[in-house]
Amino acid sequence: EIHPWGSREESLEFPDTLIFDLDPGPDVTWSDVIAGAHRLRDRLEALGLTSYVKTSGGKGLHVVLPVRPELTWEDAKQFTKAVVMDIVQSAPDKYVGTMTKKKRVGKTFLDYVRNSRGATTVAPYSTRARQGCPVSTPVGWDELSPHLLPDTFTIRNIEKRLAQLTHDPWEGFFDLRQRITASMRRELGLE
Repeated sequence: EIHPWGSREESLEFPDTLIFDLDPGPDVTWSDVIAGAHRLRDRLEALGLTSYVKTSGGKGLHVVLPVRPELTWEDAKQFTKAVVMDIVQSAPDKYVGTMTKKKRVGKTFLDYVRNSRGATTVAPYSTRARQGCPVSTPVGWDELSPHLLPDTFTIRNIEKRLAQLTHDPWEGFFDLRQRITASMRRELGLE
């Protein structure tokens, strides 16, 4: 498995990729995980930010936000935590923002801690060390459905998927470097 930081070598202390990891409790349906990803995307859009989604190759989804490498790791973590807690407050019966396993029963853990210095997340197109060798795969928001599971793509079928794509589901990702503005921070109660 390949697990990079959310920053690049030339700016290690300033992340340019923020990650939200949707990690469902064992009794959460896949449709609920998808709904959580859409809710997170919609909240980010309301702030003026464009996000992307990928399967984790494990149990959930990753919502990925490319940003300019201007935030410190602590600022990145505070911002992503504020987004998560905003969603948790709007639907506390569906989402949790703390790692405690017992609090996850019937809920999806919205993990923002991956935005800490030294934390990692599985890379797009990395295989996972799991049964069937699933691959964490970038997908389009319109592809999310009950039929597309987090481990749908594997080393056996990823080549076929790539050959059949008519466009890159993450088109523009590497060119998009958004700013986390003071007004966004104020809206989330950070200023």
